Amino acid sequence: MPSTREPSASEVPGTGKRTPVKAAVASFMGSAVEYYDFFIFGSAAALIFPHIFFPDADANASVMSLATFGFAYVARPIGAVVLGHFGDRIGRQKVLMFTLVLMGASTFAIGCLPTFDQVGWLSPILLVLARLCQGLSAAGEQAGASSMTLEHAPDRRRSFFTSWTLTGTQGGQILAALIFIPVVALPDDIKYGIGWRIPFWLSAVVVLVTFFIRRSLHETPEFEEAKKSNNIAKLPLAVLLKFHWKDVLRVVLCAFIAAVSTVYGTLAISYGKNIGNIDASITLWLVVAGNIGALLTQPLFGMLADAIGRKPVFIYGALASAAAMPFYLRSMETDNTVLQFVLSLVVFSCAYSAANAVWPSFYAEMFSSKVRFSGLAIGTQLGFLMAGFAPSIVAAMGGLEPGGWVKISLFTAGIALIAAISALTAKETYRVPTAQLGTTAELVRK
Repeated sequence: MPSTREPSASEVPGTGKRTPVKAAVASFMGSAVEYYDFFIFGSAAALIFPHIFFPDADANASVMSLATFGFAYVARPIGAVVLGHFGDRIGRQKVLMFTLVLMGASTFAIGCLPTFDQVGWLSPILLVLARLCQGLSAAGEQAGASSMTLEHAPDRRRSFFTSWTLTGTQGGQILAALIFIPVVALPDDIKYGIGWRIPFWLSAVVVLVTFFIRRSLHETPEFEEAKKSNNIAKLPLAVLLKFHWKDVLRVVLCAFIAAVSTVYGTLAISYGKNIGNIDASITLWLVVAGNIGALLTQPLFGMLADAIGRKPVFIYGALASAAAMPFYLRSMETDNTVLQFVLSLVVFSCAYSAANAVWPSFYAEMFSSKVRFSGLAIGTQLGFLMAGFAPSIVAAMGGLEPGGWVKISLFTAGIALIAAISALTAKETYRVPTAQLGTTAELVRK
């Protein structure tokens, strides 16, 4: 976790006291909860759900199961509009408390659902409804956490501190994988009985811990100042679309890069298991290794972006991901476990993590504090639709067939190129003071 000293109020003229370390810790923990829950669902969708929520005889069970993973991304844009509105109107902290509770409750509920053998098609319907609730929650979590941390951070260290929001996602995924690995090793009657439910129920413990950490975090100085000066937008969405529509579109396209993560963490697991005949526990350990590496590299990429700018680090991450993914996927068809682990680290820890660490500051700095929550939430969640449905889209195109690594790699390269080109069109903001971020467009239009 970040170990730098928090600046006092006197060190940040014109604002209340900033607490960057506390904000970073709260964001790390919140993201860990959200993505513990999300990764458990993704792993279960690849390895468990085809056997318990769909007819065993249905050849499309894996495709339908992966599609349930994508349904959360349908709810995300709706949640982004609603939660973004309240995040910019009533504050970041209150909305973040709501997203935490909603995610925890919906994840616990998934662990209680009846199977297809018990209630038929009602089972996957209930699964989709619970998944939609997860999506509504996730729509506000990262946008709120990134906005909160950025507005607490010192001007010259915004990327470093906000990188801990996404590093929290790696922490959550590591925890989820470590809990899920023993589950997949259980005998089938236990694994498909009560075993798969335990990781979902355990989310309640993580939620309670994070709840007590997050509730003590104060609102950001920028938001408090906006309240005092009556500079809160009555309808943030209207302001956003009037002054920042180009930035929203830019964030949507840049956010396509998140599909690399779902290809790596969900589709590649399924590919390795079905085509490479790799043991399910090994595929999960590959993800754990990549995420452990990211815990170390993402703060470093955040520091680098504070030194040389957001754009070069983000673009490197996108292009390097496209270049490394084919080698990783191809290794899934070999018996070389060491090579698989090395390439897993290359793809996720050394390539994708660059873009992943930087985007919270890169995207958030495009907007003023008046619409930052809304702009970040709506832009990312529309872009994340690509990430959500990437596994099922590529699977339906034959990505889970022998030689499918070529199709998966071409898909990954396409979305990475779109993200990189979109990033090139953005303004560099790493030297702009926090109070001035995103205000140029509003002043010009006025």
